[in-house]
Amino acid sequence: MVKPFTPEDLALFQDLGQLDVSSRGVAACVVRSVDMAQDGYVSTIWTFPLDAAPARRFTLGTSGENCPRWSPDGRTLAFVSPRDGLPQVHLIAADGGEARQLSHLRFGVGSIQWSPDGTKLLATCALPLDPDSGEAAALADEPRSPDAPEVAWRVPYKSDGTGYLLARAFHLCSIDAATGEDTPVTRGAFDVMASCWSPDSTRIAYVRTREGREAHRTDLWIANADGSEARQVTRDYASVMSPRWSPDGRWIAFAAGREEGDAQTRLHLFEVASGDARQLGDDDMEVGSPDSLQWKRDSRAVILVVATRARQHIVAVSVDDGRRRDLVTGDRHIAEVRATGGTLAYFSESATTPRELYASNLDGTGERKLSSLNAWWDDRLALVSEVRTFRVPDGRGGFENIDAWLVRAKGSEAPQPLLVEAHGGPNSFALLGFPWNTYWNALCSKGWAVVVPHAVGSTGFGRKFAERLNGHWGELDFPQFMAVVDALQADGIATDHVAIAGKSYGGYLAAWAVGHTDRFKAAIVAAPVANLESHFGTSDGGYYSQPYVLSAERHIEPERYRKLSPVNHIHHCTTPTLLLQGKDDQRCPMGQSEELFAVLMRCGKAPAELVLYPGGDHHVYETGKPSHRLDIVRRMLGWLERWCPPPDRGQTT
Repeated sequence: MVKPFTPEDLALFQDLGQLDVSSRGVAACVVRSVDMAQDGYVSTIWTFPLDAAPARRFTLGTSGENCPRWSPDGRTLAFVSPRDGLPQVHLIAADGGEARQLSHLRFGVGSIQWSPDGTKLLATCALPLDPDSGEAAALADEPRSPDAPEVAWRVPYKSDGTGYLLARAFHLCSIDAATGEDTPVTRGAFDVMASCWSPDSTRIAYVRTREGREAHRTDLWIANADGSEARQVTRDYASVMSPRWSPDGRWIAFAAGREEGDAQTRLHLFEVASGDARQLGDDDMEVGSPDSLQWKRDSRAVILVVATRARQHIVAVSVDDGRRRDLVTGDRHIAEVRATGGTLAYFSESATTPRELYASNLDGTGERKLSSLNAWWDDRLALVSEVRTFRVPDGRGGFENIDAWLVRAKGSEAPQPLLVEAHGGPNSFALLGFPWNTYWNALCSKGWAVVVPHAVGSTGFGRKFAERLNGHWGELDFPQFMAVVDALQADGIATDHVAIAGKSYGGYLAAWAVGHTDRFKAAIVAAPVANLESHFGTSDGGYYSQPYVLSAERHIEPERYRKLSPVNHIHHCTTPTLLLQGKDDQRCPMGQSEELFAVLMRCGKAPAELVLYPGGDHHVYETGKPSHRLDIVRRMLGWLERWCPPPDRGQTT
């Protein structure tokens, strides 16, 4: 019997991530499940043969296993698990059996990767720093007390989901695969963000932060495998990510952004012998998933996931001429592609299908589904999604076309209440995964339609389209949203019962909207940017991202920050507004929602509620406590049904 989607379905969802594929053609990944009884999560490693043989639950998942990595010969799986308290490296044979602990690092292990010769593992670990030592902070013998004063001598000094940063540094160490003996590779008051081995196992490339006032910038470094002769090899990028050494040793591919605050990244190549770096592919080709970078075995092309018109596809880009060849496409998002032999393995999800593991031939043909961990989905009401094109004002006196996802229950024909969803960013696009949008499914099961416009500022539509919004938040994109609503109502898809919702930048736009129109019957504003002046100094990245996206420094053009801040317009709001906020959010801090709430309550023109989630960070929607995530979906549905009911139910007063 077909059932509607409900908020409680999040307890059934199994999320897949951290993919690795062995030389023997077996994929391993982490499957993350909700544990409602413990109000937490269980992480288990599963294996999936690429020939579609039966899948296998490889670990019990009682200790939160993560980061599965196959040895080069495919005989051993290494993974990180806190089985004895601290997360340490464990090894288990490919055919199963009992895992054995390999590492015994004093402060535990983060991520790991095998050397190509199979003799060592490169691991990241967090080492304590002494913040009181000043700008050249030194490694400390013991972690500081959580009650100790938190000293800041640089920015960033905090990060969403982590909190205070300056009492620790992430570094690399080498672990002998036979004995477990560990050797430090990097040291200093900086963080190593990513790394890779050279194909002959003699060198490493890694991405690390700078020191001092530019600690938010990252560069590519190369060193010997023991960390000696380390040298910085890039200097012209604001952010470098995910280095991948080519099989022939000639190149290092990486993703990078050139300007501070620019969320768009492009594919680049560094030639090891000459020291030259160059962009590979045109300026409109945006890397959609930096950790997806892979090399073809002949080193003549890079395989990666790109963002294209709000989709994520797998492409191959030629090293010789930068020519792009599409491999795996469709109205979906693909993530964590891995190439081995003649096969691609990857995760795929859409607005109407859950994330599962797939494989195809190297050229994208012969796609096959390898996992069915969310089979419960097949018993739910079928949803359909489509991409619609809308003619909207371009902000320059003319018109342009934009795309939007439209999601509804299958067979919907009569006009429906409409939720207009504003995605985050704004230099981003709508995320389609179920953890981010659990309420879409439940809302569509109740007879609603959901539309997600990709207005000016969205990425995946060319650099100029994304950059045109800089300095014009709310001014250019909001009219495009309203044009989408007008078109859906004119086409008989939407009734006049229209609500708006958004998180992060989407929260900004939802707050901006209800401060400028009374057409929305209800609004949900989550983790918003509300006051651009205060967000500049209180967000973990506001001090460098806002000057870019607003095309203005706060101290030089404060009037632009004020003019574009929703808090300075929200007093006009007559729309019932629900504010949702993680209390420990460092990206869009709690004070942003509090400022909106205070004005709404003081003016008294609209019903308003503020809901705070203790311990919740900026990603409380998708990775917070299950009880908080369930509460969020229930409150959203309740708010919409209360203030924006179908026409035949009457309006609540």
